Amino acid sequence: MDAITLLKNDHKDVEALFKRFEKAGDRAYTEKREIVDRIIEALSKHAAIEEQLFYPVSRATVDGTEDIVLESMEEHHVVKWLLSELEDMDPHHERFDAKTTVLIENVRHHVEEEEEEFFPKVRDELGRNALNELGDAMDEANKIAPTHPHPRTPDTPPGNIVLGAAAGAVDRVTDTVSGVAQGSMAVLQDVIARVTGAKKRTPSPKGTPTARRAAGRTRAQGAEATDRTVEAVRKARRTGEDAVDDARRSVANTVRPPNKRTTRKRPATAKRTARKRPATAKKTTRKATGAAKKASTRTRSTANRASRTAKATTKKATSRTRSTAKKASSRTRTTAKKASKRVASATR
Repeated sequence: MDAITLLKNDHKDVEALFKRFEKAGDRAYTEKREIVDRIIEALSKHAAIEEQLFYPVSRATVDGTEDIVLESMEEHHVVKWLLSELEDMDPHHERFDAKTTVLIENVRHHVEEEEEEFFPKVRDELGRNALNELGDAMDEANKIAPTHPHPRTPDTPPGNIVLGAAAGAVDRVTDTVSGVAQGSMAVLQDVIARVTGAKKRTPSPKGTPTARRAAGRTRAQGAEATDRTVEAVRKARRTGEDAVDDARRSVANTVRPPNKRTTRKRPATAKRTARKRPATAKKTTRKATGAAKKASTRTRSTANRASRTAKATTKKATSRTRSTAKKASSRTRTTAKKASKRVASATR
């Protein structure tokens, strides 16, 4: 890929980010923050490789480009200051959208001048082979280019090459550390959410794409460890529940001999049985009370019937006794009269 094609591809990528920002809603603060972070990294790297290689080579080899190069570098300087201010600005700030809009307008103007006036002159002068070699060098420089704006550092060789490489290394270390920290926090939140069953959504990582990628790698690497941690916690919880169940069974066995079938029941069944015991005891008590009441009622009923029967029998026996006594008395008087008459008759 030649140098001009590489730079135009960068322009297209940044323009796509600009359009995304412009289409985002007024209250899409999180989305706008993410887009601006991507813009910051993309433009920081793009400006660095232009200043380190493309501008110096063009200025030294292509006639009539010196003024364009100087103007382009001043435009870069303005863009870097805007990027550095946006980097630390809260997306809720009233000037966040306005500052980003000014940045977009400046970059679009810069891109238009480069593609319509600057790039054609360079292509005509250098040719395909030279542009390919320059493009390869710029592609390599892009790998170590700064990912953050540094408006106070030199923007011309050799200072920008030396300090740019150093700044790029520092930026990448900073982004990686930030990403790892965010990824580690996300892993911890994943563990907590899975253990407690919470549905809290882990926030997306912030910062440059480099930081986001580092956070994603860290979180992915922690996924397996998360699974092991969650399983260990669950196993410990099951062990604790089993220990509680064993203690309950031990207490129960000191009162009554163990039942083999009950002993073989699963912990869950034992829990259900334990939960059912109070209800079962209440039912048994109610049944026993009802049976006692019924038995008492039957006993009173039987006693009443027996009492009534005894009274009736007594009355009948008394009546029969009186009748028998009257009959016996009557017969005794009759017999006595007859004997008296016989004695009187014998005396005469």
